[in-house]
Amino acid sequence: MTTLPWLDPDELYFPPTDTALLEPNGLLAAGADLSPQRLLHAYQLGIFPWYEPGEPILWWSPSPRAVLFPEHIHISKSLNKRLKRQEFHVTCDTHFIEVIQACADTPRKDQPGTWISDDIIAAYTTLHQQGHAHSVEVWLGERLVGGLYGINIGQIFFGESMFSHSSDASKVAFVALAQNLARWGYPLIDCQVANPHLTTLGTEEIVRSRFTDYLQQYSVQAGIGDWQAHWQGPHHV
Repeated sequence: MTTLPWLDPDELYFPPTDTALLEPNGLLAAGADLSPQRLLHAYQLGIFPWYEPGEPILWWSPSPRAVLFPEHIHISKSLNKRLKRQEFHVTCDTHFIEVIQACADTPRKDQPGTWISDDIIAAYTTLHQQGHAHSVEVWLGERLVGGLYGINIGQIFFGESMFSHSSDASKVAFVALAQNLARWGYPLIDCQVANPHLTTLGTEEIVRSRFTDYLQQYSVQAGIGDWQAHWQGPHHV
């Protein structure tokens, strides 16, 4: 049995990502903490935390990696019709805590609970306050019905979770994100692991080495600082 490396909370160190387990896919290390410095360092290396409440922190770097090239966002005919109707209003960074809490509270198929614990919410809220984490909010009238959140480092956005309380609301959030990132010149959205919902929106899988190449090139490039000031609502095609 392979022994999982245990991280020292006093050091910002992760094992090389190519040492991650094949089964479960991408499990790399355990332990340490969710400090802003560690989280940002992890994401820049292509590593993210995912663990159940009550477990030690587990760190992952799966291969293949699900990504979206923003200019490749796929908008179905039905979704395009919904965008044309302009029934949703989409904002950015106005209600981060509400979005991450909704991601934690919204039931999901084949998931009896949530991995978004109070510790995760606190850690990513701190990153939001520091300008590293962003949210997209989808409104139906005055009601928050969908959204997503994630981390921005350089010109890479690392998606974390999304929720929907109205048909297509999370898709509208994702389309708005992709369209804005494409306009800003961002080459890549990290979606971590493929699922049917993301695949319908145009995500694809690439090997870890190619993903790492993108990180090394674009995570050190200057990204957009004030997302709200540059944000535009989604548009149909």
